[in-house]
Parts: sequence; C-alpha cells; structure tokens
Amino acid sequence: MRAQFVLKEIGIGLRRNLTMTIAVVVSVALSLTLFGAGLLVSSQANSMKDYWYDRVEVSIFLCNKSDPKKDGCANGEVTNVDREAIKADLDKMPEVKTIYYESKQDAFKHFKEQNKDSALGDTLTPDQLPESFRVKLHDPTKFEIISSAFSNRAGVHDVQDQKSLLKPFFDLLRSAQYAAYGIMAFMLVVAILLIVNTARVSAFSRRRETGIMRLVGASNFYIQGPFILESAVAGLAGALVASGLLTLGYYFGIKKGLADAIELLSQQLIGFDSVIAVFPWLFILGVGMSAVASFFTLRKYLKV
Repeated sequence: MRAQFVLKEIGIGLRRNLTMTIAVVVSVALSLTLFGAGLLVSSQANSMKDYWYDRVEVSIFLCNKSDPKKDGCANGEVTNVDREAIKADLDKMPEVKTIYYESKQDAFKHFKEQNKDSALGDTLTPDQLPESFRVKLHDPTKFEIISSAFSNRAGVHDVQDQKSLLKPFFDLLRSAQYAAYGIMAFMLVVAILLIVNTARVSAFSRRRETGIMRLVGASNFYIQGPFILESAVAGLAGALVASGLLTLGYYFGIKKGLADAIELLSQQLIGFDSVIAVFPWLFILGVGMSAVASFFTLRKYLKV
C-alpha cells in the first residue's frame, strides 16, 4: 500500500467527517482521562495504604486498678509476672516487628502533650492511665493473630488495632476508584459508538471509490486500511488530549493543590512518574479501541 495514497485518503476522510471526528476525539479523550484517573486513584490508595499501614500499631492495654474485674482483669491490676509473660510471648511471635512498652508515666506525658488546652489534664493522674505494649507488625493485616493470642488473657484489658480507624478513609478512596471506572466504562461505550458511526459515514461517503477498487482487484486490507487508520488517528489524538488533561490535573489538583495546601500529604501523594506510567496504556487503549471498532464495522458495511 503506497504511503502517499494512504495519507491522502486519511486526510480526505478526516475532512469529510470533521465534526464526527472531533466528537470521537473528545469522547475518547474523556473516557481515557477517566480511565487514567481511575488508575491514579488506585495507585494513590495503595501509596497511602503503604504509608499509613507502615505506621499502624496494635495496642495491648494492660489492666489498671480502676478497670472492672472481669475477663483478663478478673485478678485486678496487671502483675509483673503477667507483664513479663506477655512481653516474652510477643518476642517469640514472627509476625511482630517491634515492641514498645509505654508505662503509666509515659502515657500521662503523651496525654498532656496531646491535650495541652484541656482542663481534663489538670484532674488526671498517671495512675488512672493504663500501661500498654505498642506492637508494630511486619504485615499490619495480621492483627487478628495478635488479637486472638492476647484478648481476655490475664493482665490484658483490651487489644486495639489502629488500622480500623483508617478503614472509612480507604473505603472512600475505593468508592472513588469504582466511580471513576464506572464513568469510564460508560464513556468508552459512547466513544465506541461514535467510532462505529463515523466509520459507517466515511464508508458510505466513499462507496464509489471502494466499489471501483473492488472491481480492479484491490485487497480487503488495501481498501480497509485508510478507514482503520482514520479511526486510529482519532484515537491517538484522544490519547494525546487525555495525557495533557491528566498532566494538568496532577499539576494543579495534586502538586499545587493538595500537596501545597496540606503539608502532611506531601509525603503520601504519588509522583509524576506514576502519571507517566499511565500514558502508554492511554495510547494503547485509544489507538487499539478505535482501530478494532473500525475494523469490525467495515467488515459489515464495506462487504469486502
């Protein structure tokens, strides 16, 4: 197939169906932007999980003299024997990464630091606060192993997992990711329908030329090639626009928005390398979707 002929036919097709082509480019761009946004939301959720889960601790609160005498606190305040036994068992567990013991005095000091302006700090004494072991796990999702091993054990009042505090936040991120994927799927359907319609209109407007080409013995690929490449060009343009939109969205929405507004988030947000990693998928999906949709449409309407 001569390159000059192909380029000429592509140009003719794009000019004849300029409005339809623009509609295809816009719909492909929007659907690919949402697809890329879904991938970035997923990457961001994983990044924040890794950041926060690495800081998640399991707290084993020991019995205080003011705790109700039931379950693990049936014998009253934790004894030195119980405390040492708990520490020894934690040291033996392969799931445990580090262990930090917080005494009543340490707990009182932390409480005063976190509640400087609270009047409660003036009435509270160290004896009213519980001792605890703060345990960091190699895999924070294995909290149940610690919970089942130490809940209701002598000297243990309660076992708490900080991961549960983060669950609503990650559920929100997951919902946003699913919403982006749902809208993306809808826009992809719209884009495919526009591509199919554009290919039909283009084939109909050039039915005379294709009829002559069939009569002179042109191959199916020779006839279909320009139509498929027109769709691929539109898909490529849509992918380029989507790449630009994602870049602008990252720069102004995340880099200059969240990162500058909330300094704490700057260590958790994904970098531009994550955005760049999405670009190849945009071009593969944009060009591939357009070319494949056009190919199957032309098999029916050109009857070659």
